[in-house]
Amino acid sequence: MKEQPLGSAAEHDGGASQQIAPQEMKKISSRWTFFNKWVFPVTWFGFLAAFVALSLSLGAPEKDPMFLIGPAAMAIFGFVLMRKLVWDLADEVYDCGDELLIKNRGKEDRIKLSNVINVNVSSLTNPPRITLRLDKPGRLGPEISFSPPRAFSLNPFAKNPIGEDLIVRVDRARVKRAG
Repeated sequence: MKEQPLGSAAEHDGGASQQIAPQEMKKISSRWTFFNKWVFPVTWFGFLAAFVALSLSLGAPEKDPMFLIGPAAMAIFGFVLMRKLVWDLADEVYDCGDELLIKNRGKEDRIKLSNVINVNVSSLTNPPRITLRLDKPGRLGPEISFSPPRAFSLNPFAKNPIGEDLIVRVDRARVKRAG
């Protein structure tokens, strides 16, 4: 997908920053985000619904009424897990140097690295997550979570290079802003 030029970041910060050319932007969110947010949940709940419908048509609940507890528990577990780990992820995140361009559900926001007060990198979740807590909430709220691309590694405790880079750059931006 070819990237189109975006509006100036000056819309959000009073004209203090320059317009970012598309070639200077680097996508730092996973290309699997759409699959994780939409395709997998529809598949999960679709299979559960099809299983329950087929079982109802075959008369399984009449033989054992407790039968419906399993699919109900799986639906509740899936909903809670997806709500906590998947549905709050930003659709796309681009690194634009001293700021990040966040796109989520048709909305866009530019977040200056100096506005980030904490970078939390969760590597032992699937999908992996990076959560940015903001000093001043933006259009998308006080926290932004996204899934970075996952590099192949046999080490489950390997550090995420995008997360580590953001931690260092956010710290530098905050020190520069304070000094």
